[in-house]
Amino acid sequence: MAHAKNHDYHILPPSIWPFIGAVSAFLMLYGAVGWMRPDEVTLLGIPVTGPWLFLIGFVGVLYVMYSWWADVIHESQAGDHTPVVRIGLQYGFILFIISEVMFFAAWFWNFIKQAMYPMGPESPIKDGVWPPEGIVTFDPWHLPFINTLILLLSGVAVTWAHHALVHENDRKTTINGLIIAVILGVVFSILQAYEYSHAAFGLADTAYAGAFYLATGFHGLHVIIGTIFLAVCLVRLMKGQMDQDKHIGFEAAAWYWHFVDVVWLFLFAVVYVWGS
Repeated sequence: MAHAKNHDYHILPPSIWPFIGAVSAFLMLYGAVGWMRPDEVTLLGIPVTGPWLFLIGFVGVLYVMYSWWADVIHESQAGDHTPVVRIGLQYGFILFIISEVMFFAAWFWNFIKQAMYPMGPESPIKDGVWPPEGIVTFDPWHLPFINTLILLLSGVAVTWAHHALVHENDRKTTINGLIIAVILGVVFSILQAYEYSHAAFGLADTAYAGAFYLATGFHGLHVIIGTIFLAVCLVRLMKGQMDQDKHIGFEAAAWYWHFVDVVWLFLFAVVYVWGS
C-alpha cells in the first residue's frame, strides 16, 4: 500500500480493464454501425448482426465500468488514496469535465449554425427557414420548463447533501439530500422520455430534428449516468464508506451533476426558447 512506502503515490498493479474496455467499446460502436447499415458492415469478412454485437459491447462496457470503479473504491478503503492521490483524482476529473464541455460545445455549434444559416430544399440557391417548414416545436414553457425546475432542485439537493457532509459531517442529512436528488433525476429522465414519445417529428425528419435529438439526447444520457453516479454514492454513504475527510467520489458526482445542470440551462435557452 502507498502508506507503507517512502512516497505518497499509489503504484497500480497491472489491470485487464483498459484492454477489455477498449474491445467492448469497439464492439459496441461497430455494432451500432452494423445496426444502422446492416448491408454494408462486416467483421473479418463476416456480415455483422448489429443489434447483438452492440448489446455484447454495451454489456462489456458496463461490466468494465463496474469492475474498474469497484477496484478504485477498494483501493480507497485500503488506504491507498493518500492526499497526493486524491489531488490527482480531482485534477483528472476536472480534465474529464473540460472534455465534456468541448463535446457539448460541438453540438451547440451545430445547432446554432443550422439555425442561423438554414438550408432549404433549394439550397444553396435559396436559404431555408428555421425551424424547417412542417416542424411543430415544443412549447418551452410547458414540459421543458418543468424539467428545468426539477433539475435545478436536484442540484440544490446535491449541494445541500455535500455541505452537510463536508462542513457538518452529518451523514443522515447527506443521505436524505442524495435520495431527493436521485428521485428528481429519475423523474427528469421519465419526463424527457415522455416528451420524446409525444414529439411531432422523428430523428431523421429534418436538420432541426437531428440537431434537437442529438443535443438533448446526449444530455439525457448524461443525466442517467449522473443519476447512477449519485445512487452509487448514496449506497456507499449508507454503508459508511465516506466521511468528512474522504469523499472524492461524492465530490466528483456533485461536480458532474452541476455540470449537467449548467448544460441543461444552455439547452433550454438555446434549443427550446431561441431555437424554436
